[in-house]
Amino acid sequence: MRNMPAVLVVEDEPAIAELIAVNLRHNGFRTTWAMDGATAEREMDDTLPDLILLDWMLSGESGLVLAQRWRKNMRTKEVPIIMLTARGDEADRVAGLEAGADDYIVKPFSMRELLARVRAVLRRKSPEPVGEAISIAGLTLDPATYRVSYRERPLKLGPTEFKLLHYLMTAQERVHSRASLLDKVWGEHVYIEERTVDVHIKRLRLALGEAGALLETVRGAGYRLTAQPLGVLPISVGDVMPPIASRDDTS
Repeated sequence: MRNMPAVLVVEDEPAIAELIAVNLRHNGFRTTWAMDGATAEREMDDTLPDLILLDWMLSGESGLVLAQRWRKNMRTKEVPIIMLTARGDEADRVAGLEAGADDYIVKPFSMRELLARVRAVLRRKSPEPVGEAISIAGLTLDPATYRVSYRERPLKLGPTEFKLLHYLMTAQERVHSRASLLDKVWGEHVYIEERTVDVHIKRLRLALGEAGALLETVRGAGYRLTAQPLGVLPISVGDVMPPIASRDDTS
């Protein structure tokens, strides 16, 4: 039982929570249910889960507020969060991701999709194969120690941003479309929108600080990490690529 991944389901509708819990248990997960933020906090004070399924619309504090607080807490900031909500507008999805969610599922959803997303997020959070340290223009990433620094000053990155930067640094100077980044960083056949890449690119730039200038947007094509940046890119909500081809586009 201890080797089974633990999932905390934070959901105020008992029928939905039970349905999720039953399906997770039948597929090799341990589950704990919390009907509100206060209960979830008590559960996490006791034992940190491997992943949190977090409903946006809760009685009391919203899932959005909880996600933001957990991401700021040193003890809980690395725990993966998948947001569950009936709010499916693009602005809501982006708000959920920027609050700290690793993925976002719109209700109603199938249990098959939920399980696929849970497994995909857990795979992304699992340790990466150890390799040699990589450096570019003063930016250094060491996968063996999970450390990133710029001009010998340490930087703090989340797990997804670390994996994204690792991939970009191993293929520096190349332009990568959002679709290719989803496949290489998040994994093939994962139900994630391309907009997710933009959100994590923004997080990565913020975490890199001055080194964020090395991460360029190639308009209409994708992103690249370069040792010869054209200039410092603005870090703002609008600092994302315009819409480009869908994942079905093989170009």
